Amino acid sequence: MSEETGETRRMNGSHQLEEYQHTEEFRRLNEYQKAAVLDESPACVVNANVGSGKTTVLIGKIMYLHLDRKIPLENMAVLTFTNKAADEIVERLRKIKPDITPAQVQGFGTFHSVALRMLKSTLPVEEAGWTKEFTVMDPDEETDLALELIAEHGLKVKYKNRLKKRLEQEYQNWLAGKEESRYRDELFHLYPLLAEEKKKQNKMSFADLLRVSTELLQIKAEGAGGAADGGADRPAWILVDEVQDSDALQLEFLEALRGESAKIFAVGDPNQVIYSWRGTGDNMFFLIKHRFGAKELTLPVNYRSNASILTAANRFLQFGNKIQGTRNEEHRIVVRNYYDPFQEAEYLAEKIQTLHRKGKRYGEIAVFYRLQSQSAILEKVFGRHGIPYELSVKKTLKDIPVLNWLIKVLRVSVNPSDTQMEAAVLKDPVYGGESAACRMERFSEEIGNRPAVSAGELFTYFGLREALHPSSSGYAEDESLVMDFLEKMCASCNKEAQSSGGSFSGAVREFVNSSALYGMKTDAGEKTPGDISVREEDGTEYGGEDGTAALERVKLMTLHVSKGLEFDTVFIIGVNQGLIPLRCKNFEQEEEERRLFFVGITRAENNLELSWYTNPGEHGVIGEPSRYLRMIPEQLLDYGNTGKQESVRSGAGTDGAGRKSDLQQLRRQVQDQIRLKREAAQKPEVVRVRHRKYGEGILVSEDEMMIEAEFEGYGRKQFLKAFGEIEILHS
Repeated sequence: MSEETGETRRMNGSHQLEEYQHTEEFRRLNEYQKAAVLDESPACVVNANVGSGKTTVLIGKIMYLHLDRKIPLENMAVLTFTNKAADEIVERLRKIKPDITPAQVQGFGTFHSVALRMLKSTLPVEEAGWTKEFTVMDPDEETDLALELIAEHGLKVKYKNRLKKRLEQEYQNWLAGKEESRYRDELFHLYPLLAEEKKKQNKMSFADLLRVSTELLQIKAEGAGGAADGGADRPAWILVDEVQDSDALQLEFLEALRGESAKIFAVGDPNQVIYSWRGTGDNMFFLIKHRFGAKELTLPVNYRSNASILTAANRFLQFGNKIQGTRNEEHRIVVRNYYDPFQEAEYLAEKIQTLHRKGKRYGEIAVFYRLQSQSAILEKVFGRHGIPYELSVKKTLKDIPVLNWLIKVLRVSVNPSDTQMEAAVLKDPVYGGESAACRMERFSEEIGNRPAVSAGELFTYFGLREALHPSSSGYAEDESLVMDFLEKMCASCNKEAQSSGGSFSGAVREFVNSSALYGMKTDAGEKTPGDISVREEDGTEYGGEDGTAALERVKLMTLHVSKGLEFDTVFIIGVNQGLIPLRCKNFEQEEEERRLFFVGITRAENNLELSWYTNPGEHGVIGEPSRYLRMIPEQLLDYGNTGKQESVRSGAGTDGAGRKSDLQQLRRQVQDQIRLKREAAQKPEVVRVRHRKYGEGILVSEDEMMIEAEFEGYGRKQFLKAFGEIEILHS
């Protein structure tokens, strides 16, 4: 091997790395990581502790197989659970080997996207009742179709408001041959009707993608006498990321894809199973291990968090040995108590501004919460203080009516059999009508067969000017949204059609299929109020109105969305009984809540702060600290604004003693304030007050516990006297 560095080779464009083991990337791996990279067992699962370099090992494994073992990238299937994860793997591979082409990594993607590619290119999908021009329907669309069939056939199906969840949960029971649904209704009569209608309309659901590709792979294997054919359908190696999140359908697909000879390498962490509603379970990691007779390796060393955070995290560990750290420094975990979420939001705004003034980037800071509704107060307060933030929520173009309608037009244009979407286009109360619909069925013949089409041509072809009603007050905004979207879509689809030698309509079909799976990868559409950037569940980020980079924004997100991310400083709010953890119906839910908290605290690298409310204001939430706080070793905690630990450590909420003590102290403080007021010699007719945040204001009213004041620019505010937030200004 040449003595020049990998960076020099990349700069010279030679890209001739002969062995991954001789690269600097490999030398930086620890002994556990190297063992995983070099292992060539028929099946291997790696129990990767949080922050242990799981993705680094996956990248290393791919490069070792490719460069040292001479396995072509085309002969690997790399399965992930988000589109973002697949993109990150490819991006990091290209940093090592920049000449990797899209064709080489077409087998890198989510379970569903890989299944979709195989059904479109190599598997005989016609034998299952579809054509290769089928489109993908999302769960909402499938539910709407199911409701139509229930009405059409007069089926008696209970709990139709939860039909989407029921369709998913009971599907496996129906496939297994059970005769009756859980609620003893006619749901099982619906499944065959739904399957037939989807074939008729040439559409597949997410579950269909996995189920049909699995069946076709199995049929092909049986036709070959059970032997793997070694072709495009059977990769030499299958590598799986976040394997603990697999469900039963994904496991069946994985086994069918493996055949008789493919080797499996899977990484995951059973302590981070937090998506049970998707069909996975905390035993999936071990189920896969035993099903494939896999060798188990571990990655025990955490490179992310400081010693205090890891010591606390080990108290919530459910599987495997304790996490080992590499950092000896300790920053105590701060625990703070607030009267209510508003007081907390004001504190967080001030604290984050202070951290930023001291040099910490906004993007290094995150606030986690259990319920999305908790973000509302943070949004208002952060916006008023001018703190840039990114709200991580699931937001798609379906939330924009004109674009939601336009997507349906495109779906019918590339799949004329889709009568469900055609009806939705025609019946739309705002944009419906014949102006666009009459052109949809002829799209592929009249304009879609070309290699490139402009946004203006599409706008004219579909008669969108008339469909958007030029005389309406919202026309200008709708036209701008539509043109922005079409320009971005055409740029993407024209590039795809020209590079693949296909047609524009074929590229549009792949575009709408990908969009159904992952959401639209475009920033077309309304900006979220409050200068918010939006993140899709798959990680797609959208910039704010001022163009501020996502790295320069404080991240606000639920604990679920935080998985896979890391930040220098993390605030977890609402650590109250009934919120973290939520009230659970059974032991399994309780264990998952505990894993969810584990995921949250291990996102922090250096600073972790936990807070709870005396008056949470949420139904079912108790004004007491979560029992999780009592599970953290006392020596790791700094009690912040409380100045004491009794309220957390005494078990308030168990025997009530801690809470009673706090109330007695509050009562004494209130009585002292009342006495001092009575001793005042005079009191002006208009009493002025001062607050450290709102400035000077006017006293409106007061009683033994509360004081109400009005501040210019802020309106009326109420405060608990015991906290001493208001200063009375005497003349």
